[in-house]
Amino acid sequence: MRRDYELGFILNPEVNEEQTRAILERVEQVVANHDGQIVRINQWGRRRLGYPIEHHRDGFYVFIDMILTPETVIELDRTLKVSEEVLRHLIKRRDPKTVQKEREARAAAAASAAATATTAPAAPEAEAGAEDEMAVPTGDVPAGQEGEIPTGLSAEEIEDVPPAIEDEESVEA
Repeated sequence: MRRDYELGFILNPEVNEEQTRAILERVEQVVANHDGQIVRINQWGRRRLGYPIEHHRDGFYVFIDMILTPETVIELDRTLKVSEEVLRHLIKRRDPKTVQKEREARAAAAASAAATATTAPAAPEAEAGAEDEMAVPTGDVPAGQEGEIPTGLSAEEIEDVPPAIEDEESVEA
């Protein structure tokens, strides 16, 4: 039986974008191999830790909402435990009532967006054709997040997060 889970993990702050992308691809591969589904990937970026972990004061936070079977959770947990880049991880089953409310809210938002799109005036054909030839495809990256790691999800599935804390001088106690 498939259930909703949330995976949160903290990566070593010294990993680069390529390594982060590789870890996300490994997670996506484990989920896909076990007939799971990733609903949303939420990358918070580099943040200050509540306490030092392996002598690191910062970490790269990532949260993923997924639909999995319990067997997939075991495999995903094993994969993250053996990864040296992952400082901490937690897989938590999400409350079904909360998930249902989120789905209803998303469906209502999509319905209202579709209703507004049908009532909006259409652009003239001549202008639309000329713009389409010159337009550059933007892909699934929301505005302002061009430097982010691509996840293969649509803009609606990627949640906006406040900017990450850049390197600050840490005060040693």
